Amino acid sequence: MGIVKISEDLHDEIRRASSAMARSINAQAEFWVRIGMLAELNPELSYNQLSKRLLRTQAPSLEELTRE
Repeated sequence: MGIVKISEDLHDEIRRASSAMARSINAQAEFWVRIGMLAELNPELSYNQLSKRLLRTQAPSLEELTRE
């Protein structure tokens, strides 16, 4: 585990989003990092497709819920 320095403005955005999504600030930041990495590696996929792909890798037992 490491420390990542981010701007106060971005930290505030993460804090607001984490509250809305019922995640911790760290979990929200990690989610955004994972989605961003997937988006860069798969620019042809939509946000919904990226989210489903992330869910499949993080919770394989929920795969049947994410089938298209």
